[in-house]
Amino acid sequence: MSISVITEPIPFETTLAVRDACLCLHVQRAARALARRFDEALRPAGLTNGQFSLLMALNRPEAATMAPVARLLAMDRTTLTAALKPLEREGLVLVAPDPADRRSRQLRLTAAGHARLAAALPLWRATHAAIEAGLRGCGADDLRATLRSLG
Repeated sequence: MSISVITEPIPFETTLAVRDACLCLHVQRAARALARRFDEALRPAGLTNGQFSLLMALNRPEAATMAPVARLLAMDRTTLTAALKPLEREGLVLVAPDPADRRSRQLRLTAAGHARLAAALPLWRATHAAIEAGLRGCGADDLRATLRSLG
């Protein structure tokens, strides 16, 4: 693949048009704003929004393995491994070899992990309700459906 050389600068008006139209930019900005809001809300429980999502993904009757959790959270396994380490150090998550396949890892919440998640859940619910109430132009269900269609 060759890249052609542009001899003339791109007009600033084009930059403004891309800024105003770029779906990726708008979704990234919204995601960062939501992440900051949930980080702040979950701080009293000692969690970030990413940690809350990870603990919630592990809140299941049976231990999970890496691949389905990574898929659910839309992250690669290396990123998931890095995200698990501080939670494991805090004793919130247990990562252990899978007895059926020693190459695989099972992930489960500890009692402390369940307790931390329980402390964070009312904070998440209150923040989530406030965000949904403040949505303009579309309902929360429509927004979720639209975002899922992008994935």
